[in-house]
Amino acid sequence: MADKLKGKRVAILATEGFEGVELTEPRRALDAAGAETKVLSPKTGEIKAWEHDHWGDKVRVDESLSKANPDDFDALLLPGGVLNADKIREEPAAVEFVRKFAAEGKPIAASCHAH
Repeated sequence: MADKLKGKRVAILATEGFEGVELTEPRRALDAAGAETKVLSPKTGEIKAWEHDHWGDKVRVDESLSKANPDDFDALLLPGGVLNADKIREEPAAVEFVRKFAAEGKPIAASCHAH
């Protein structure tokens, strides 16, 4: 399974309030399958997870959404988390990023509140 996704690049679009395991576990599986994953966010630096009823761990943002190009990625992961999903939907650049994936028929995985 280690090379099943070798050469594939997966964008993970998130911001403050993503559900921790809905980003970290799929990312771990994608990386284990050989994909290259990048966390994209409207924020720079780090973003915090929301863990049920409190702030959780931080994740490093690999690339600012404003600099990201959908053409550089083969698939998109949208982790859940009610705070994350609400904030992302209000971000015009994020909506446009997702629309480009959909228009090109690229795979989009969304969990929980990201649907």
